[in-house]
Amino acid sequence: MATATKDSTAKDAQNASVRVEIFDQAYNLRGSDPEYILKLAEYVDAKMRAVAEATNTIDTVRLAVLAALNIADEYHLLKRTKDTGATDYQKRAHLLADALDEVLRETDNRKAG
Repeated sequence: MATATKDSTAKDAQNASVRVEIFDQAYNLRGSDPEYILKLAEYVDAKMRAVAEATNTIDTVRLAVLAALNIADEYHLLKRTKDTGATDYQKRAHLLADALDEVLRETDNRKAG
């Protein structure tokens, strides 16, 4: 499990030092949001442990690459879903706008005629 400690000697509050542990390896990271860094570290740690359990692999470099591929796959699936959803909403909005324009034109024609 990922753990974190804040470095109290960090001079810049916008760039705080955070010590995290991912797959039993300690890393000193810097960032503006230590809580977010810890959350990311916990996520990566969980992915590496899941891959290790599923593959019975002990090579940490191989585990890191496989975990990275799993995370990249999740990202691209979510991105594709988001992009497809946005396109569908845009198409629907255009259809509704066209239908509204048609109704307004018919209303104007009736008033004029």
